[in-house]
Amino acid sequence: MNQDLILIDGAHGGGQVLRTALSLSMLTGQAFRMVGIRGQRSRPGLLRQHLTAVNAAAAICGAQTLGAELNSAEIEFRPGRVKAGEYAFAIGTAGSTLLVLQTLLPALMAAEGPSTVRIAGGTHNPGAPTFDFIQQAWLPLIRRMGGQVALKLIKHGFVPAGGGLIEATVHPSSLRPLELDVGDLPVAVDAVAALVSAIPVSIGNRELDRLCARLKLERCAQKVTDLGDHAGPGNVVSITGSRGDVVDVFTAIGQERTRAEQVADRAVDDFRAWAESAGSVSSRLADQLMLPMAIAGGGWLSADRLSNHMKSNAGVIERFLPVEVEFLATQATRRVALSVVLRSEGTCA
Repeated sequence: MNQDLILIDGAHGGGQVLRTALSLSMLTGQAFRMVGIRGQRSRPGLLRQHLTAVNAAAAICGAQTLGAELNSAEIEFRPGRVKAGEYAFAIGTAGSTLLVLQTLLPALMAAEGPSTVRIAGGTHNPGAPTFDFIQQAWLPLIRRMGGQVALKLIKHGFVPAGGGLIEATVHPSSLRPLELDVGDLPVAVDAVAALVSAIPVSIGNRELDRLCARLKLERCAQKVTDLGDHAGPGNVVSITGSRGDVVDVFTAIGQERTRAEQVADRAVDDFRAWAESAGSVSSRLADQLMLPMAIAGGGWLSADRLSNHMKSNAGVIERFLPVEVEFLATQATRRVALSVVLRSEGTCA
């Protein structure tokens, strides 16, 4: 096991840079030191969600850590051997359970036996993949690559109350390269939804009115899901679309002082950006697929745009694995092609 420290600047790319480094450190056995963690964010350093990811990763592989504390701007992570088992982690806030789970999955898929992971916190968070996105868009593609992962939503959790709970069952898996070439096909709207918890159902109805009007759908077929008072105040709207055999999900989270129509507009605008491009997937889903593609040793897809998040994520991946992440933007088709190629023969799984 190579324990020479890989030095990473964590100022760019937010928490994703840290999560990618943790995933690949566990998987490859390479230790790293990260400085300037989330240095360009309004609240730099490790928040509860990021600290939970660090501590959970350390628990799964018996890592030695330095600087693993709230608000820390620098950590060292020296991984040990990944162990399958039953794990439970609590963020302690409404931080994203799905982002913590994604950090752990590559290592658990490479473990020698099956694992079960329960994570408590937020399930539908602004600025993070929602449970619906992971379950309906990301996981089907991971399974297509060979990943054996099942995911359950036990309880919803919204900001600021949290209290959500997810459970994942992970079996040993070897990922295969993924190639998505559906950019020339039209996009279909498969479903729209509005969910409310401990807030008036009328807010969800206004959101569905707006979604249906802008997407030219029949309003009478759409119903609001009301969770009652069981999950704390919360609201989410979503659009599920497909291009060929690829599904993508676009969500917007309701927040204080934001009108229902504005929430719906955010989801519609993101959906249309993808639908009007020639991208196989949205930039958000492309970003989420880069790491598993690199672990598989190759792959190709296209997205509606190239984000800074994708570029910083690629930089971390290339520090740990013998791959090159390449981007090619094409103005004529309004898309960016993303490919992962090995620098040497063999795979990285």
